[in-house]
Amino acid sequence: MARQQGMKKISTGLEGLNDILKGGFIQGNSYLLTGGPGTGKTTAGLEFLCNPALGRPKSLFVSFSEPVGKIRRDAEKRTFNLENVEFLDLTPSQSDIRNMDYTIFAPDEVEASPIIKRIIDRIEGVKPERIYLDGVSQLKYISADTYQFRKQLLILLNVITGSESTLLLSSESSETLKDDDLQFICDGVINLLFTGEERGIRVKKFRGSSFKPGVHSITLGDEGMAIFPKITPEDLHRISKKQHQTISSGITEIDNLLHGGIERGTTTVISGPTGVGKSTLAAQFAYQTAVRGEHTLIYTFEETAESIITRCKNINMPIESMFKQGNLSIEKINPLEYTPIQFAHLVKEHAKKHNTSMVVLDSISGYELSFIRNIYEFGQKEEMLRSIHILAEHLKSMGISLILINEVHDITGDFKVSEHGISYIADNILFIRYIEVGGRIERAIGVLKKRLSDFEKTLREFNLTAEGINVGRPLSELRGVLSGVPEIVKADN
Repeated sequence: MARQQGMKKISTGLEGLNDILKGGFIQGNSYLLTGGPGTGKTTAGLEFLCNPALGRPKSLFVSFSEPVGKIRRDAEKRTFNLENVEFLDLTPSQSDIRNMDYTIFAPDEVEASPIIKRIIDRIEGVKPERIYLDGVSQLKYISADTYQFRKQLLILLNVITGSESTLLLSSESSETLKDDDLQFICDGVINLLFTGEERGIRVKKFRGSSFKPGVHSITLGDEGMAIFPKITPEDLHRISKKQHQTISSGITEIDNLLHGGIERGTTTVISGPTGVGKSTLAAQFAYQTAVRGEHTLIYTFEETAESIITRCKNINMPIESMFKQGNLSIEKINPLEYTPIQFAHLVKEHAKKHNTSMVVLDSISGYELSFIRNIYEFGQKEEMLRSIHILAEHLKSMGISLILINEVHDITGDFKVSEHGISYIADNILFIRYIEVGGRIERAIGVLKKRLSDFEKTLREFNLTAEGINVGRPLSELRGVLSGVPEIVKADN
């Protein structure tokens, strides 16, 4: 069995998996990669043996399922450097240990034992630091029974762990093909998932250390495998520098509504029906932040960058100048391009790269439609909200302000902040809504919530003009504004 003395951790070859395992594999232990066809087991094995970040550890690749020639060709297409990797091909077409007299000897006596001996001999000759056994479940088919299979494998594991090599095995697993016996004898079990649309990874067992639970996201590409761990509460580290400084909108009347502006590192929801000016108001905050020399990121799920720039230009907001200077970035997120976990990592990396002060997500509805297909954890509204909440908390821990655009379906009528149930996420809630006054459609803006300070309790006129955003006087003479059909209240004589 594996030795736990020293508890030295080594890289898995995958940065995201190191994060999930809180440092990587424990040296000298054995780990099982389990999953169905096409889940990326062989790619993960190659990352474990020859990822460039590892240097050049002496490694051994033992294949039970694919000919070595094919593995080499696939590895070269993905630019894996196999210079320090020794191969042992034990696929049926290459095996030289067959015995045709199966009627006299049990299969495990004829095949399994010599195969185990060949592996042990190669390990003793190569003395590898890392060993990957690809498709080890094939040994089951040449073993007399489960007991003999486990016995042979335990002999192999004892030899490997005694040499202080770290072992990674892979096996095919499905509802009809179980590998519980392998999972039992290994020190760790990592499950790879693939639905045809989404890829995921889950650690089911990890002896000797804690790990991040849940399903994490995976991508497979020409460069190999990338893993995106879920952001968890333990990843959040509060910072106090610049925290809670007030950020001005650049419009005096809006700042008056907010008693100075919104605080740095808070989450602000701007809510209202379609076309009322939510995105434009968010762009106003983004523009003013960029004018001050701080970087702002706008993620749009519906509009293009060109559309946002043109819309702002039409109301005399020269956001394009900040875009060209590099103080403001606009990223169009296409549907089905990312999972929520991958998107959170994208935001995190962009924010670090640019030293970002503000992030705008436009909109929550677009976010939901883009990521609703993620069946592992984000197929339900509650999990969608949780993903936004974790992202908001992560940005807050970095001192970054987040603005969420929320669209409500009703143009007028009973007032609703959100149809997504996101109010609890927000530190600040601004709403813009249509109202009917004297047979005309007007707009009104107000503040419903501000966690860190007081705010103006009145509503004000809100208009988008060729000169910019125009916020007028308080609508003190109107009653029933939140119903969408206000009445004029006559002043007392």
